[in-house]
Amino acid sequence: MERCSECPEDQWSNERRDACIPRPLDFLSYEDTLGLSLVIINLFFCSVTVVVLGIFIKHKNTSIVKANNQNLSYILLLSLFFSFLCPLLFIGRPTRMSCLLRQVTFGIIFSLAVSSILAKTVTVVLAFRAIQPGRTMRQWLGRHLSTLLLITGTIVEVVICAFWLCFSPPFPDYNTEIEVGKIILQCNEGSANAFYLSIGYIGFLSMFSFIVAFLARKLPDTFNEAQYITFSMLVFCSVWISFIPAYLSTKGKYMVAVEIFSITSSSAGLLGCIFIPKCYIILMRPELNIKSNLIFKQQ
Repeated sequence: MERCSECPEDQWSNERRDACIPRPLDFLSYEDTLGLSLVIINLFFCSVTVVVLGIFIKHKNTSIVKANNQNLSYILLLSLFFSFLCPLLFIGRPTRMSCLLRQVTFGIIFSLAVSSILAKTVTVVLAFRAIQPGRTMRQWLGRHLSTLLLITGTIVEVVICAFWLCFSPPFPDYNTEIEVGKIILQCNEGSANAFYLSIGYIGFLSMFSFIVAFLARKLPDTFNEAQYITFSMLVFCSVWISFIPAYLSTKGKYMVAVEIFSITSSSAGLLGCIFIPKCYIILMRPELNIKSNLIFKQQ
């Protein structure tokens, strides 16, 4: 007791309390069962997204693909593909580069995905709500409005992330207080306000998309895409509403796993609710995917 000395922060005393030994580093790695499972799940959904994109490209001249804004569907599928790859930045030993990229990449990709959904829905609403629209109005709606919504919705998230990286960027951090005898290697988000502002903006976009899609669910959309978008945004919002308390109540690598699970499940909800019914019609019910049936359904 008279000659007691404290171990450094990166070390811990042994069982006999007569020497200091290094603390083991703990982070969500590819060797962990949890980390490996998350990688396999996300790669599986990546392959599913590629298959769906291939189906849409192969059947690009069919009625169902043309009727649901072909270009926005491609953008949404590509953003979902990258959103399934995004969790790979969260797994592995945190470095300065991975800490800088992972939240920014996630925010921009998700804002692009939700903005494309919002653009699809708003275009449908305005097209059906317009009172006797002329040729010029229809052309403007088709060519410019969706692009404007897509760019505007994404550029706001880009600006938020740019300010975040300039003034208080994330960095790798060693935490010795979460677990006794371990060093938790994690990414410190830098500015908590910027992190929640980024998440909150995506939440705002998703809630707005859900409201617009809910109002448009009974419009005479050819393949009821507004109904699919409504349900998909309901799943998306439910996942991220439950994410906040779950994220705040976990520590260490399980906090990272919660965010990865939220990213994967919300992306899978968008993919499954919006595109799987269309793929079913294209592959299993081709008799419904013809223009004459489309006109009959509208009538």
